[in-house]
Amino acid sequence: MTFTPWIRNGIAALVGSLVLAAAAQAGAPQVKTQAPGFYRMMLGDIEITALNDGTLDLQPKQLLTNTTQQEVGKLLGKGFQKDVVQTSVDGYLVNTGSKLVLVDTGAGSLFGPTLGKLVANLKASGYQPDEVDEVYITHLHPDHVGGLMAGDSMAFPKAIVRADRHDADYWLNKGAIATARESDRPFFEGAMKSLKPYSAAGRFKTFDGNTQLVPGISAVPARGHTLGHTTYVVESKGQKLLLWGDLIHVAAVQFADPSITIEFDTDPRAAAIQRKKAFADAAKQGYWVAGAHLPFPGIGHLRSEGKGYSFVPANYAPAP
Repeated sequence: MTFTPWIRNGIAALVGSLVLAAAAQAGAPQVKTQAPGFYRMMLGDIEITALNDGTLDLQPKQLLTNTTQQEVGKLLGKGFQKDVVQTSVDGYLVNTGSKLVLVDTGAGSLFGPTLGKLVANLKASGYQPDEVDEVYITHLHPDHVGGLMAGDSMAFPKAIVRADRHDADYWLNKGAIATARESDRPFFEGAMKSLKPYSAAGRFKTFDGNTQLVPGISAVPARGHTLGHTTYVVESKGQKLLLWGDLIHVAAVQFADPSITIEFDTDPRAAAIQRKKAFADAAKQGYWVAGAHLPFPGIGHLRSEGKGYSFVPANYAPAP
């Protein structure tokens, strides 16, 4: 078969373009990065921004208590999880219209390179650290207070930091280290390092139990995970969000069985009681909940399911 020159030239050009396209597709490098870790929603007139600090690897079979490794493995499997679970560390920025409040700060530099991203994500969300008026801490474990510091400087230079006095009296007490579990000693060091500059500046304030901190945000004790573990209620125009802190660590396991505890609990029995109470109330009342270690953004509703619960994540919506 004989082709005219213009047909031959056209075929050659087509083949050449296909080869180049295939080469371009095959050679494109994988990006392997995520989008900035923030998620925004409105609660009445209050703006909520979930901020991700990164993830850490937990091994639930080794860490969870009041259960068996077999049972944990079974529940992990039902949740499509393996023995090592990538676990989110989340904080929540609450803009009431008159105050900008951050609840928990992430780990900062205390837990390694997979964490410490909260401030960068706060900036990506459109805010600056020096705009934060107040920081509320659910408890003084390192993955909640480490982000108070940026190197040797205060990450939130204009903020008042608040926490329950029972946690402060324990984790900031040098004398308590001597009688503490060996595994808890880095927790004392992290809390002291993170809060020392704020205390020195007179900007660390404690409260005791149920306390309205600013209009629209109240502290509610949920002691057990630590001596002063606190949840925070945000309310506006009949809508409610309860920020759970560490009432739950492993969603696939502890929603199914709230009696399962974790070795980080100071008082496991009390922690389980608080979790059961919080889950039952959230399921009955239908308000929003958010957890520091639920998969980011960690905001949703709870529904009763058999003897346990299922978590219904917030449906994605465009920025308000």
